[in-house]
Amino acid sequence: MATALERELFQYIHQLDDAEKKSVLQMLKTFVRGREKEVSRISIDQYNKEIDEAIARVEAGEFYTHEEVERMSKDW
Repeated sequence: MATALERELFQYIHQLDDAEKKSVLQMLKTFVRGREKEVSRISIDQYNKEIDEAIARVEAGEFYTHEEVERMSKDW
């Protein structure tokens, strides 16, 4: 048996067009997937290792400038 909240949700969903329903469905999937992922803490050693790796990538020139990202985003 549906709760009052579920009935209200169903009434609103019924009023949406297909594009809106797809958008709402994607949002709901995102909510559920977000709950499924366990958030685990990392150790300070792992944290420092990741920082060191990121610094090494930057020093090796493996990064995009702000301007490059702006240009790339125009193609999205």
